Amino acid sequence: MKSRTWMWMIVVSLFAALATPIGLTAQDQEQNKKHARYSVKTLGTLGGTSSDAAGINNKGWVTGYASLTGDTVLHASLWRNGVITDLGTLGGVNSNSYWPVKNDKGLIAGFAQTSTVDPLGETACTFGVPDSHQTCLGFLWQHGVMTPLATLGGNNSGATGVNNRGQIVGAAENSTHDPSCISPQVLDYEAVIWGPRKGDVRELPAFSGDSVAAAFAINDNGQVVGESGSCGSGLGLSPIYIHAVLWQDGSVTDLGNLGGVMNNVANAINDGGQVVGGSDLSGDTTGHAFLWTKHNGMQDLGTLPGDVSSFANGINNEGQVVGYSCDISGNCRAFLWQNGVMTDINTLITPGSSLYLVSGNDINDEGDIVGQAFDQSSGDSPGFLATPCDGDRHDKGGCEDGAEGTIGAGSATSERPNITLPENVRNLLKQRRGFGRGGR
Repeated sequence: MKSRTWMWMIVVSLFAALATPIGLTAQDQEQNKKHARYSVKTLGTLGGTSSDAAGINNKGWVTGYASLTGDTVLHASLWRNGVITDLGTLGGVNSNSYWPVKNDKGLIAGFAQTSTVDPLGETACTFGVPDSHQTCLGFLWQHGVMTPLATLGGNNSGATGVNNRGQIVGAAENSTHDPSCISPQVLDYEAVIWGPRKGDVRELPAFSGDSVAAAFAINDNGQVVGESGSCGSGLGLSPIYIHAVLWQDGSVTDLGNLGGVMNNVANAINDGGQVVGGSDLSGDTTGHAFLWTKHNGMQDLGTLPGDVSSFANGINNEGQVVGYSCDISGNCRAFLWQNGVMTDINTLITPGSSLYLVSGNDINDEGDIVGQAFDQSSGDSPGFLATPCDGDRHDKGGCEDGAEGTIGAGSATSERPNITLPENVRNLLKQRRGFGRGGR
């Protein structure tokens, strides 16, 4: 669980934009005021002590990973109707579904180790075992079958998202030996779209002057977002994210930045073309979550009070954004952003819960939120599902006695003190997102 693949490192994990502009008047905010409380439950594992809920579709299917007994192996997992399904591997030991999967037809994307040793000695997919030289391939899972996805002539690939048209996005190695890569990485990799027909694979161009790129999300209109930059890294070293980018109609667009030169990543996009992710501030010592729209460009979503960094992981078609906000020591907490206000989700759940919600990873159009939590009573790090109490689809256990918060009109009325996370949990989030500063 300590290190992640180079695919994890070229990501981060992170989410699209909003239907409501940031600059709301006081009257607009009053009209958009919405009281919301959440019922929260943990998601099971495959025998270990950790899991991470990365995505949730509009049917309520949750995807991510879970650890097996002993916490040394991770498998991509599906939580559906209260049951966890192990999605398996491609012949190797580990697999993962690490980004939100927005497909509502049962298609799940991810990446998995194979049984083949990388002929160039790369460690593209180690899952915490630095000397693991198994190749890693993106996969598409449906109806119990995991199908590997092609590369661009190299040995490794990874899939990150699927839309409802059956198009899959991610990154794949080509055959270019790049001397700027840090050993053991040898080959460049580029953003790709697989499908919708079986065997289709199409390369997306890196931004002008960049050598590598990776795609992280695709909406139902075929718009793709991700990052573009320099190879410059092998496993365990962050790739050089220079440009947060949007691919549309065969061209690539730089979405800009919040003043920094590095660590600019577009992680998610909704069907309205709104994009979210993270960008360094001037000086590149910290970064903030952003929202990008065609008309307003990139806007800083800020942090929760007292924090110094943030990152947006997911967005739905209602314009709600989730992510995490961290203090200077890397203690992070999950946030929900809507109507111009960022709210700590921990203030909206039942008081007295042992769960502390560390990162909001995705939100569907019903308002259901998934992510990763820390259980203060057991020390475990389980995935969580938070369901709005005013919804009409899910079990509302835990909603009768809880704090009522106000989203879109200021801070919630329920206060929960911030906690100091154990070092292993802080490190997990740092490595999960590929940034080493401030818990990002």
